[in-house]
Amino acid sequence: MLIAGSGVRCVWLRHTLEHFKKRLAALEKQDDEACGEIDTAHPGDLGHLKGVGRLYQQTFVDTYSKIAFAALYTTKTPITAADLLFDEVLPFFEKHALPMLRSLTDRGTESCGRVEHHDDP
Repeated sequence: MLIAGSGVRCVWLRHTLEHFKKRLAALEKQDDEACGEIDTAHPGDLGHLKGVGRLYQQTFVDTYSKIAFAALYTTKTPITAADLLFDEVLPFFEKHALPMLRSLTDRGTESCGRVEHHDDP
């Protein structure tokens, strides 16, 4: 999606954020309000977001092209692991006629197991 600079400016004006200092102050206020909203157990843990629940991130990184894809999910299942791969990653590489030869996982529970134990799509 492309948005002209004038369109962005109109949104800023509508929210009285026409100056950089006002936008920065609004972000700082938003950051202060968010503090304590996410409960995490360790670095890298996305934690529990109030009103949403636990969050999980699926990430794909192509080491050759340095292109990365990521998506947040509220469940950690094989379906969500496959979602990013089949909906975003594979179509992107097919569109550019680039073959994907192999995939490496961290062997997380969402990437392992028998098909009969997976949720239905």
